[in-house]
Amino acid sequence: MNNLNLNKRDSNISNNAKKLRRAGKVPGILYGKSLNDFMFEVGELELCREISKNGEHGVLDFDLNGCAHKALIKDVQRDPVSHKIIHLDLEELEQNQKIVSSVPIHYVGEGHLGKRGMVLQKEKDSIRVECTADTLPKHVDININRSDDGYVYRVGDLEIASELSIIDDLNTVIASVSYERKTVSDDMEEIEEENSKK
Repeated sequence: MNNLNLNKRDSNISNNAKKLRRAGKVPGILYGKSLNDFMFEVGELELCREISKNGEHGVLDFDLNGCAHKALIKDVQRDPVSHKIIHLDLEELEQNQKIVSSVPIHYVGEGHLGKRGMVLQKEKDSIRVECTADTLPKHVDININRSDDGYVYRVGDLEIASELSIIDDLNTVIASVSYERKTVSDDMEEIEEENSKK
């Protein structure tokens, strides 16, 4: 797979970022010891493909001046209307460097709860982990198929690989299960139905 190509951008040109976006490029900044806050541009299509593959908190492989590098995605700014990426912040990674990143939680089996009249109240949609760039997962799964009313899931219930260390408090609640509460309008409909039968 080809690495992303980051090209140096000229920050002295007025409205340069707007011109880049019109040309199908995304402006960004790469923080790193050896690169001293390097301002770059990258092709929007290639970037979107890599982010969909690695996630918005993942690790990107890129080429710069003919050399291969790795960077952690620190921030992806999107246009509030079109949701297009309008700016990217990266942090250069060194060999075997430990990183702290957010990893999305995937709740497996949510559909089964709905069939049994229960809902999952999500308190967290991601957790923070520490690991090397090569072991950073796209997401962490938790199986909620066999949940019952009142069941509470905590960070410590997540099954993660031994290479990962969870930064968040293991007692933090990530989700809870309860029966679907009927709204006032649902109750009124039932009362009206009962009255119409009388």
